[in-house]
Formats: sequence, structure tokens, C-alpha cells
Amino acid sequence: MTFQAVLFDLDGTLLNTADDLGAALNTVLIKHGRQPLSKALYTVEASNGSLAMLRAGFGAKDWPSLNHTILQQQFLDYYLANIAQHTHYYPAIESLLLSLNERNIQWGIVTNKPTFLTLPLLQHFTLLAECKAVVCGDTLQVAKPYPEPLLLAATRLDVAPSACLYVGDAQRDIQAGQAAQMKTAIANWGYIASTDDISSWHADFICTDAQQLSNYI
Repeated sequence: MTFQAVLFDLDGTLLNTADDLGAALNTVLIKHGRQPLSKALYTVEASNGSLAMLRAGFGAKDWPSLNHTILQQQFLDYYLANIAQHTHYYPAIESLLLSLNERNIQWGIVTNKPTFLTLPLLQHFTLLAECKAVVCGDTLQVAKPYPEPLLLAATRLDVAPSACLYVGDAQRDIQAGQAAQMKTAIANWGYIASTDDISSWHADFICTDAQQLSNYI
């Protein structure tokens, strides 16, 4: 089918933000006398937010006894100050977005990342900074896996949900897309653990890279 719009998750789909998030995590861990977390371990948590990353770093056993508010603020302070030191587009994402522009296919971003982190990050990437529809995790009262953020993005682009494709690297992305009555695609290049059974998510497409995704659009 021909899509009138493509909506994307951000972290783990358009941008590889894992190393900047991991640096924030490990800075906090070291500050509190803990061992830094390996890249392999922090990457699989990178889509799950700061608290999930901190819990993985400090360990499930110690986590309940810690001051989550202070640790999260330390994480966010470091991350915001160093938000794009290592972050980069995934391969072929820039060419995909340019191709969508050339074909007059609209595109937007729907992320669970909060606004105060999303907008500064997008300013480091010219194409993303020009995005016409950005819906963040705190734009509405609910975030993914609820469909409302995706529906809002479709409304801002003046496109029917049924004419949209939503692309993401987490099960909540696919659930949100399905609930919004959109077609869905798994960004299998993102933060997907080897233990995840992505076939059970029942997405319409599973893409190994952005070029394969482009072939479906």
C-alpha cells in the first residue's frame, strides 16, 4: 500500500542515543561508588527510560532502598548537558527521510522521551529539527503504548491513521500503532534484546535496516 505519512519512534529507531544515555548512567554509578555498566547491558535498556537504566545499573536487589529522585536528577542533568556527544543517525536514516521529503510523504516523530530532552536533541540534527509533528512522552496525559500520541501526530499532519505507518523498536511502539489502527514496522536495528520474540508482536513489517524499510513505503 501507499502511505501518506510515516511516524517514527526516536531513540533506537531514528537515532542511536545509547552511548550518551550510557555515559549518563555510568557517571551516576561511578559517583556512587558502583561499577559502570557495559555497553551491551545499557543498550538494551536505552529505550526504557532513565529509571529503568538506573535500576539495571544499581541492581534490582539494591534499587528499592535508593533515592530514585536524586539518582534520576543526576542522570538527567548529565544527559541534558551532554545530549549529543555520541548520538548519531542509524545507517540510511538520513537518506530515507530525504526520500520521503522528495516523494511528498509526510513524516513525524512520536517518542516517550520528555519534551525537555527531545527538543534540544533534535536541534543537533537538521532534518529532525525541521520535523512538522513531534509528540513527546509528556505532550499528553498518556504515552505509548496508548494510541493517543500517534493519533495526535496524524492529526497534526492532517493524515488519516489508516494511511500512516508507525516504526519503532519496542513492543509498546507496535502496540500503540496497532491500537491507533496504523500499519506497523519493527526497527530491528534498534534496542531489541536477543531474548525478545519480535514475531509475537505481530507487526506488519520487520526491517533489518532503514533501506529495507524504505522498500516497504
